[in-house]
Amino acid sequence: MDLRLVIVSGLSGSGKTNALKCFEDLGFFCVDNLPPPLLPVFVDLCLKSSTGIKKVAVGIDIRERDFLRDFLSVSERMKKNGHPYELIFFDAKDEVLIRRFSETRRPHPLAKNRPILEGIRQEREQLAELQRRSDRTIDTSTFTIQQLKDVIVQYYIDQGENRKPGISIISFGYKYGIPYEIDLLFDVRFLQNPNFVPELKPLSGEDPAIQGHVFRKPEADQFIEHVKSFLAFLIPFYEKEGRPYLTIAIGCTGGRHRSVAIARRLYDDLKAARYEAVLRHRDIHREH
Repeated sequence: MDLRLVIVSGLSGSGKTNALKCFEDLGFFCVDNLPPPLLPVFVDLCLKSSTGIKKVAVGIDIRERDFLRDFLSVSERMKKNGHPYELIFFDAKDEVLIRRFSETRRPHPLAKNRPILEGIRQEREQLAELQRRSDRTIDTSTFTIQQLKDVIVQYYIDQGENRKPGISIISFGYKYGIPYEIDLLFDVRFLQNPNFVPELKPLSGEDPAIQGHVFRKPEADQFIEHVKSFLAFLIPFYEKEGRPYLTIAIGCTGGRHRSVAIARRLYDDLKAARYEAVLRHRDIHREH
């Protein structure tokens, strides 16, 4: 029996516990804080289970002493023994992690008697090799719980043979950095910027006035049509390779006007074409 094994790891405070809850909602059998040396034993038990366990998500992190050394050794042995797995690494910006620890009043596991930032930096350094080996890094800095669940659903929900890949669309501002978890990136800074129109500046790309401004020139509609044509060419190859998801980022300067309007129109068109799609505006609520 095939077993789909997802290993959840990453920085403390990056959302691993919430991610495991999302996996549980998707029908995965979940175990948190499993010592790495027990991982092969656990996998064998799942394979021999009479209850038909087919999907498993395991949380492994810095709380276990010597976990990184043990995990790297165990993981290599598992692959040689025919037990493939997917490693997903959760990350977040330092300032976000500090805020989360402050809000929950929890000590960082590596800095119980030191400033939180020292623990975060030490953990980031220790986990650099693990992140390098991961199959996917998800930065949760701007995620709500629902947005985290949407991303996991897009990546890990069971796909029927004839089901189109799920598509995540992210609008963002280049001034705040490019999102980590993307497959395709489109820059829409060639469009006229509503930020320089005083009455439009306070609005967002979800407002009809901004959408009207962005799409009043034909190049905006032409861009959407070119992207849809490109996706129509690309997606069959994703299906052929068994890729269940595709993450598209749409960027403008601040992530509030043009990228939001374009991402919204693309999302609406893809939903109308019966794609499984989710939309997230990463920087729409930032102060500009």
